Amino acid sequence: MTFRKLRLLMSKYGFSILFMGFELWLSFAAFFWLNKWFPHWLSVAVIGILYVSTILAIVNRNTPPENKVTWLLIAVIPVFGSLLYLMFGERRLSKKEMIQLKNMESMKFREDNSHQLRKELKQESKAVYGLVKSILSMDHNADLYNGTASTFYPLGEEMYEQLLEDLRAAKKFIFIEFYIIDEGLMWNSILEILEQKVKEGVEVKLLYDDIGCMATLAGNYTKRLRKMGIDAHKFNKVIPRLTVAYNNRDHRKILVIDGQIGYTGGVNLADEYINHIERFGHWKDSAIRLDGRAVKALTRLFLMNWYINRGEIEDFDRYHMDNQAVEGEGLYIPYGSGPKPIYKSQVGKTVYQNMINQATDYVYITTPYLIIDYDLTEDIRNAALRGVDVRIVTPYIPDKKLIQIVTRGAYLDLMDAGVKIYEYTPGFVHSKQVLADDEMAVVGSINFDYRSLVHHYENAVWMYRTPALKEIRADFDHIFEVSQEITEDTFRFTWHQSLIKEIMQLFAPML
Repeated sequence: MTFRKLRLLMSKYGFSILFMGFELWLSFAAFFWLNKWFPHWLSVAVIGILYVSTILAIVNRNTPPENKVTWLLIAVIPVFGSLLYLMFGERRLSKKEMIQLKNMESMKFREDNSHQLRKELKQESKAVYGLVKSILSMDHNADLYNGTASTFYPLGEEMYEQLLEDLRAAKKFIFIEFYIIDEGLMWNSILEILEQKVKEGVEVKLLYDDIGCMATLAGNYTKRLRKMGIDAHKFNKVIPRLTVAYNNRDHRKILVIDGQIGYTGGVNLADEYINHIERFGHWKDSAIRLDGRAVKALTRLFLMNWYINRGEIEDFDRYHMDNQAVEGEGLYIPYGSGPKPIYKSQVGKTVYQNMINQATDYVYITTPYLIIDYDLTEDIRNAALRGVDVRIVTPYIPDKKLIQIVTRGAYLDLMDAGVKIYEYTPGFVHSKQVLADDEMAVVGSINFDYRSLVHHYENAVWMYRTPALKEIRADFDHIFEVSQEITEDTFRFTWHQSLIKEIMQLFAPML
């Protein structure tokens, strides 16, 4: 047993997991105990009503068909299926959350020159204009920005030094929102600066996902940070309670300094992300630094999740009053994606689909996991079939071996249509980036899997004709050089691997 797993088991998180297991056992036990005390005909009637109502609830859900099929397979299990669906199947918002949602929908923002930028873009390219319009309609926080400069970092360690420099220069506030924070060189050096900045009067807000940090931070870590003056909180705090809410994790990576400089990408605040330690070979990740108008959207994205988590209304506008436009080419849309009903549509998936469908020359993709639904699979296949050079890069050394089996299981169907698949030979590729036709790119936290596309809170930056696209293209060229192109003969599944693959694919919408 690794140190991380042992620490998790012995922590309050371990207690919470054990208690939730006890809750689940108690629910089943109570049902069967009551069954003994009621007449047989009544028990049959109750089971029948539970079964029918569960089936109807699943069928009438506004969710992807794959998710419905998975739950229908579970629901056919007598008693167990219905109880599991009641506990984990569908999250319903409380009255308080409904009010929050209504308030968030009213917090729309539009940049002063947004209308003019969209008008000019429509004249230049109706296809790209349509993509922009789609993003803005799905995420009311998003907007189209110019007046922004960007720097692309192909590795976490290349971002790290600039990040520290920017943090040291902070004057007013620092917002940090990450899925994973782990004590070590990277985080400790950041924390040292944050502690000093608090003493200088800089406002520091920190939000991290409680499940994401279960194995890396102590359960009372926020108390330690608050003693330093950092306003730190956990997103979706783990408590001994069975709830589907744990499925909606905060997978975002956002860091904002003074509303002027912002960072996002795939890099978490842990040493493997800067290759200070080695976990799965060489860790290949990427990030984007924004300076200028577009940082307003990252600021608001952070405050949105802060509001969802804390229930506190912030004066959003005051945090970007001093934001200044800088000289820079191209257009930007930082956007968010997340679960229903907070987000009405699958924003991350739709952006990927639109880019793939509009590509005429090439589409390059990196993702640590490739677990996608029928629609996205067909879009990728169709792009290749119409002559687009579609290339997808996944890890050679996985962080989760079972997930790699499912990922590899998707290869053949895509390769049959002409899609080229590569595995990053030096180690683990964690970057989430898409580049199309040297015109558009996305860098962010959104993986090509159900968890990112359906369940998690995510974010990314869409870019159009920005200088960073050349840097992203150079990064892809390097990746292809050091990666192995997969063929039908590269590897063979054993019978038990094939069985695992089929089972995992069946339940992929819940993974």
